[in-house]
Amino acid sequence: MLNDEIVEEVRAIREAHAEKFNFDLRAIYDDLKKSEAKHIADGHPYITPPTMPVKPNTTFQRTRFARR
Repeated sequence: MLNDEIVEEVRAIREAHAEKFNFDLRAIYDDLKKSEAKHIADGHPYITPPTMPVKPNTTFQRTRFARR
């Protein structure tokens, strides 16, 4: 498998962030939500993800996703 320096860098950052919270998922989640709230308060756009999957609107999409 090829070593991608960008992927390696992202993994190292993720590992360091998790280590900072002693790999406690609740603490990591709380920190990410706090960071998200700060960015929203700073005026960065936040797009709410859709709650329901989008229904296909063309024949191609209907047949392409029919096997799911």
